[in-house]
Order: sequence, then C-alpha cells, then structure tokens
Amino acid sequence: MSMFEALILGIIQGLTEFLPISSSGHLYLGRHLFHLDEAGLFLDTMLHVGTLLAVVIVYKQELFDIIKHPFRKHSLLLVVGTIPAVLVGLLLNDLFESISKTGKTIGWEFLLTGGILWMADGVKSGAKKMNNIGYGDALLIGTFQAAAIFPAISRSGLTIAAGLFRKLDRETAAYFSFLLSIPAIAGGIVLQFLKMSEQTIEAVSFGSLFIATLSSALFGYMAVVGMIQFLKKKSLKIFAIYVWILGSTIIILQWKGIF
Repeated sequence: MSMFEALILGIIQGLTEFLPISSSGHLYLGRHLFHLDEAGLFLDTMLHVGTLLAVVIVYKQELFDIIKHPFRKHSLLLVVGTIPAVLVGLLLNDLFESISKTGKTIGWEFLLTGGILWMADGVKSGAKKMNNIGYGDALLIGTFQAAAIFPAISRSGLTIAAGLFRKLDRETAAYFSFLLSIPAIAGGIVLQFLKMSEQTIEAVSFGSLFIATLSSALFGYMAVVGMIQFLKKKSLKIFAIYVWILGSTIIILQWKGIF
C-alpha cells in the first residue's frame, strides 16, 4: 500500500464514518479499487483509531463529564444505547463478517440506507433536546445502530434516522448519534485487536499506517462538526440520492460480472 493509497483510504474512512453513507461499504470499494483486498484487519483497526480520536476530540468535555458522573442520565443513555450493538457484535459478528467479505450484498445495503434516510427526512421535525431523550429513545437508536453491522448500512445514517423518528430535533439527532458512536467504535477496535492476537498481521509500512490514521482523524473531525451544522438546515435526501446511485451502479456492475 502506497502512502497515496493510505491517504485516500484515511479520507474515505474519516468522512464516511460520520456522513450517513457507510464507511465500511466505501472502504470495501476503496480497497477493491486499489487492489488492496489483502490489506485487512490491522489497517481497518488503525483507520478506526483515527475516527475514534476525531470524535473524542469533538466530545472531550462530554466525556470528562461522563467519567466524573458515570450514573447521570446522559451516561446511562449511552449505556442503554450501546447494549444492542454489544449483543449483536458478540453473537453475530462472525456471520456478518463472512457476508461482508464477499461484497455481494453491498449494493442492496446502500439502497436500503438511502430508503431509510429518505423516510427520516420526511418526518415532521421534532423538538427533543438531549435533556428530553428517554431510555426508550436510546434503546431504539441503539437498535438501529446494531443493524449497521451490515457492511454498507450506514451507522450514522441509521442512528440519525432513528433519532428523527423519535422526534429529536435534527441537530440533537446528529449530536447523539456521534456521541453514541464512541463506545461502538471503541468496542469494535478492542474486538479487532483481540482478533489480531489470534492471526498473522498483514505487513503495512509505518509511514502508510501513520498517514491513514492521521487523515482518518482529520477528515473525521471535519465530518462530525460539518454534519451537525449541515443537519440544522439541510436535507438528508442528498445523501439518499447518492447512495441510491452508488448502490444501483454496484448492482448493475455485479450483474454484468464486472465487479
């Protein structure tokens, strides 16, 4: 993997982790484009370390408050919202990994992501702020997050959509989605490190890994901040149209045997 390829993959991971268009689906496409299908677990782990750094920097004050007051409502909302992803990750991770390696379903998953985004954007705006979120809201949003274990189902897209379905205002839906991503990404990194201890790690140069991680962190930070501002006044439908076009293109190429 060249440093240029590492830069591009880092940009892809950073942007698409927090834009509602699926980071895992885009990383699969990026690797396929660069013929880097063998650059697997270790690279993925460091790319996710980059996006974790980005969201931790954005939410550093909230995280300090959670550490100081672990039994306050906001802390418990994160716990409740994370439970579905933990259960799905522990019980079904191997099954979904085998599905994601083939890439056969990602076109349809992009289409599904677009459909959910389009429906969520059509929901009448709610008025719930962080202080108004209930445990039922957190559990439903977390359940949507768990569904994003499929490679081209967007985690941020589904959690933002779930927030809108539960009548969170648009800014709060994005805010809670990204806050909820912290334990999800951190848990995924831990699982990946555990898997690396059981298998041979692919050889990737330090320079390429550093560039991939740094670019993932930088563009992840930009995506978090930008997406919260974007949702205040803009529509999710532009992302729905994008993933529909992308998904349809992939399905056609697979049907023709090109992809």
